[in-house]
Amino acid sequence: MGLKAGIVGLPNVGKSTLFNAITNSTVEAANYPFATIAPNVGTVLVPDERVDNLSKLFNPKKTIYTTFEFYDIAGLVKGASKGEGLGNQFLSHIRETDAIIEVVRCFEDSEIIHVENTVDPIRDIEIINLELVMADLDTCSNRLGKIENKARISKDKEALAEVNLLVKFKEKLQKGEALRGITLNEDEQKIVKNFNFLTLKPIIYVANVSDAELADIENCENFKLVREYAAKENSQCIPICCQVEAELSTYSKEEKKDFLESLGVEQSGLDLLVTSAYKLLNLSTFFTVGADEVRAWTFKNGMLAPDCAGIIHTDFKKGFIKAEVYTYNDIMTYKTEQALKEAGKVRIEGKEYVAKDGDIFFFRFNV
Repeated sequence: MGLKAGIVGLPNVGKSTLFNAITNSTVEAANYPFATIAPNVGTVLVPDERVDNLSKLFNPKKTIYTTFEFYDIAGLVKGASKGEGLGNQFLSHIRETDAIIEVVRCFEDSEIIHVENTVDPIRDIEIINLELVMADLDTCSNRLGKIENKARISKDKEALAEVNLLVKFKEKLQKGEALRGITLNEDEQKIVKNFNFLTLKPIIYVANVSDAELADIENCENFKLVREYAAKENSQCIPICCQVEAELSTYSKEEKKDFLESLGVEQSGLDLLVTSAYKLLNLSTFFTVGADEVRAWTFKNGMLAPDCAGIIHTDFKKGFIKAEVYTYNDIMTYKTEQALKEAGKVRIEGKEYVAKDGDIFFFRFNV
């Protein structure tokens, strides 16, 4: 599953610095608005010690981690939905992502200009979110203008269902509210799938703090404001020092561990961000193992075994017969597949089996 997250925010809040850090990339991170002219795309390996441990156990020719794509999208400003700054060009890039990572500046630094001249995280969040709401309102209004009368005249059930849903969306958007708080049934999800409404996308707020504030985060007032704002809309908030992450990206594993300990922090911002993104998107990991390859695969919670097989190859799903399954914890305990079988820890599961995080699969199929 190719997962994509768009990193957004006002100019000069730390977006490109964060992007450089998590992808170990070299995107320009200049101290002026619109330094990012095209969406930079970076693929980051998802850290998972289970992959490392399985690789040590099976000693495969290849070890493959799951990946996450991050899009560094140019800074938005007031009026972006109406074409201000670089405008709709960049709102369209966000439409292609699965989730939004909104970077919010929480640190003071007189040498780094702020497009609004002062540091005020809630104001900044509301500027960005309003632009996304206005862009969705345009999408909603345009679509209704095309189908509303036709649907009323034809009495087509699908068209009427779409109109009713879009009218409900429009009423909420006109109040300046995001759509992500609306619960959609399966039919409604199908209706809106192709519209890629921006405010339906799940969001993580990244509070970009200084290194000193990161070490004493509970006393950072700006972070607490962002966290409270996120909690009100059931979103997540992560404190990250983008500058620290940029430094960490140049270190070895051992050096990273020592550096984080010196700051009194257990996990890097990248680890927190990826873990939060997985939780946000309701994702988990299954594994395939062997002498040739140990590999992690991402799946949505609730997926059945044939659907997971289809992630590897469509033929696996089409011709699915059964799956041999055991858990990561069991292989770590028993060390070999033979020992697992002798202990009765290898199960045969059929088409109705719901995959679980940490499952290790061997799929049998016939096409």
